[in-house]
Amino acid sequence: MDESFVLSVEDLRTYFFTRKGADRAVVKAVNGVSFSLRKGSTLGIVGESGCGKTVTALSILKLVPFPGKTVGGRVNFEGRDLLSLGDEEMRDIRGKKIAIIFQDPMTGLNPVLPVGSQVEEMITSHTSLRGREARETAIEALEQLGMPSASKLVSSYPFQLSGGMCQRVMIAMALVLNPEIVIADEPTTALDVTLQAELLERIRRLKEERRMSVVLITHDMGVIAHTADDVAVMYAGSIAEHTDTVTLFKRPTHPYTWALLEALPRLDRPKKGLRTIKGSPPDLVDMPDQCAFLPRCIKAVTECRISPAPSLKEIAPNHLVACYNPMRHD
Repeated sequence: MDESFVLSVEDLRTYFFTRKGADRAVVKAVNGVSFSLRKGSTLGIVGESGCGKTVTALSILKLVPFPGKTVGGRVNFEGRDLLSLGDEEMRDIRGKKIAIIFQDPMTGLNPVLPVGSQVEEMITSHTSLRGREARETAIEALEQLGMPSASKLVSSYPFQLSGGMCQRVMIAMALVLNPEIVIADEPTTALDVTLQAELLERIRRLKEERRMSVVLITHDMGVIAHTADDVAVMYAGSIAEHTDTVTLFKRPTHPYTWALLEALPRLDRPKKGLRTIKGSPPDLVDMPDQCAFLPRCIKAVTECRISPAPSLKEIAPNHLVACYNPMRHD
């Protein structure tokens, strides 16, 4: 793996083995995902609900719930394939070297333990700090995220805190050990716009201070524009387009990426109505042989209908697209 990359995911495949009526069904939630994360950068993974963003994050840390199973691919970190490691080795990596911020703080936190104890547990599990030292470290981590009166709030239970405060606790748990990589799974989804901007700014500042790398999962293109250095656009379990953020917004090349951006309100054309993406995503149990976006695509040509699903190809330096007839920006 290139030394400029801290994490590299290659052809990751995670399926859920379920039943559809009397028949066995395989849900291809992540179907051949590949990307690399540069040191000190933020990679945004964006796409509509159900495209496989969260399952990709869980697969990296081997946290996929039953009946899901990672059936193929590699996750390269520090010269090792994480998918080949045992439970003890992965426990040493989770939280200490690669941390995750879960989407819903009210379900991610234990409701019967004080929030301070939950942050302390992360500290005592991976360091020699105990007792008062662990408590002071936990308080400091919460104060860095703007928790008022953190020394008192550590004794509170999750149900006694607001959603924004619970989210701060989740972020503090992820950042307290200065991991090399933080995976943030829609960390601000349930928060108001002001609080969302504040927390994203704090994460950005801490990332720069500590030289961390971040994988930011979201469905919000505005968050991507404000936060990410590079972007991977996912659709139906696969990556449709992968490039730097500036290029993505200036020259969206996959028809799906273009459609996502066209659906955003814009101040420079307030009277123009928003476009919608007609149709629905494909059934992940019965994926087509052709491009998964074909039934909804405005650029489909004969090759799209008769050829197998396209793979990612480099159309410009560091700009990968999986499309037979990409958008042109002449």
